[in-house]
Amino acid sequence: MSQTLPPASLAGRTALVTGSSRGIGADTVRYFAEAGANVVINFRNKAPRAQKLATELEGLGVQALVVGADLTDPASVQEMFSEVERTFGSLDILVLNASGGMEGGMAEDYALQLNRDAQVRVLETALPLLGDDARVVFVTSHQAHFIRTTPTMPEYEPVARSKRAGEDALRELIPMLQERGIGFVVVSGDMIEGTITATLLERANPGAIADRRESAGKLYNVSEFAAEVARAAIDPIPADNTRLVGDTSSFQGE
Repeated sequence: MSQTLPPASLAGRTALVTGSSRGIGADTVRYFAEAGANVVINFRNKAPRAQKLATELEGLGVQALVVGADLTDPASVQEMFSEVERTFGSLDILVLNASGGMEGGMAEDYALQLNRDAQVRVLETALPLLGDDARVVFVTSHQAHFIRTTPTMPEYEPVARSKRAGEDALRELIPMLQERGIGFVVVSGDMIEGTITATLLERANPGAIADRRESAGKLYNVSEFAAEVARAAIDPIPADNTRLVGDTSSFQGE
């Protein structure tokens, strides 16, 4: 994996990525560590995988803290940030990457709990640790970001609407974040090849990925999209607080 952020550009800083034991989250946290940041690897139920990643990143000369937390449980979230405070004292980058809602056996409102309520709670709980010049990044998809104007696959619609609700709730906090000197960016990507969501959608709707790839011309893979998420943590903030990754020509504007 090539260097994505300038060497040592995050030296002395601390970054937490939710859902970072695998996939986009893991690659994002790896990019931060390669740039010199101490990192917090958050997982829900993949402790061995998270610990293996931490060991790898510590080999880069940074400190890696592994913290398990259920983001839908306020006490669990509070304990996660208490551990971050005990270890690092503060936080410079918070990436709200963990999401879901297509899992089986969950409560009917689970997608909304995780993709809206938990996202806001995580940010609000992190606020005391986020100082001037901190950056918050919310990761979403075009299918969710544009859901109000562009329909998506029926299997994904409840998740898309819950993620858009989360994005809207977080955007309402932008004035408060700006007063504190904290930047906020939404990173929206097209369907990402190799993610769990893409796999589940393909299972429910065979051919969906190939159809989208043909329509878009290219789909980003996990490491390519993670690089865009990592860059959003240091690049200038767009005027509309939105970084669109990949083709948007088939999505109607808001």
